[in-house]
Amino acid sequence: MQNNNTPNPTKRHKTRSQRVVRFIIRLFAWIGVSLLYYIIFALLFDTPLEHRMRHSTDKLRSEYKALSERYDSLEMVLNNIEERDRGVFRILFESDPYDLVSEQNKERLALHEKTISKSKRDIAADLNQRIDNIDKRISSLEASWNRIKLLGDTLGDKSSRIPSIQPVLNKQLTLLTAGYGNLLNPFYRTLQSHQGVDYTVAEGSSVFATADGTVKEISDKSSTLGKTIIIDHGNGYQTSYSHLLSTLVRRGQKVERGDIIALSGNSGLSLAPHLHYEVRFNGLRVDPIHYFFMELSPDEYSRIIRISQSGMQSFD
Repeated sequence: MQNNNTPNPTKRHKTRSQRVVRFIIRLFAWIGVSLLYYIIFALLFDTPLEHRMRHSTDKLRSEYKALSERYDSLEMVLNNIEERDRGVFRILFESDPYDLVSEQNKERLALHEKTISKSKRDIAADLNQRIDNIDKRISSLEASWNRIKLLGDTLGDKSSRIPSIQPVLNKQLTLLTAGYGNLLNPFYRTLQSHQGVDYTVAEGSSVFATADGTVKEISDKSSTLGKTIIIDHGNGYQTSYSHLLSTLVRRGQKVERGDIIALSGNSGLSLAPHLHYEVRFNGLRVDPIHYFFMELSPDEYSRIIRISQSGMQSFD
């Protein structure tokens, strides 16, 4: 006779399965509640690390805002200074200043657009052609250097009699304001040949002999060039220094390159205090820019060439 109190195996298995299912449901419910709690906590509260990072970001943001405001203020000041400078230039020279940087940027942009439109093969061919041209230029420069060295060796002591430095202290190359060529005369308002360079220096600035030589002439300030010193260097070279305040040498005196010979001024027919400097070779006035080679690097030489070409009006 079967005992009715004995558990049915099928029923026991079913009860066990139900317990497992309930446990899994509770587990997922607890996991869901935990995730929900974590999300709410993360939204409402910061961990110590998040708190430090958030406040660090706030500090950087405030510093960035302060720097941005300072940058905007400085940019406004610089723009005002630039506009005033342009205004002064227009008053003095009746024209807009020559913008060398913009011209160079336009050239770079045109070259960039031209380059990106080429295929890789064309770019490679162009690069090889440029390399070949550079090799040829290097060979030509080496030959020129050897010829110059040979000429320098044959000159001996005569090399010290060739003008080769600037007549004023101008290490930053900012004092040269008018170059050699046809420029607007400030008094007659017409284009006239300007056969020297003008340096805007304060009255009383030192003026240096640019090569060894002998003081040939000292003129008084009744002429249009004002008080002027002319030095004969031999080898066909002469230099002149005009609109001086005072002279520190006498006629017939021997001078050496770098000697202080005068103080700059504003004598004669002069728009403002400046030094007018000329170089003459075999009686002809030549561009003094090419006679600063002892103190200028190639980059500085290129820069001073651009500066001299940007001047539109002389000071005398």
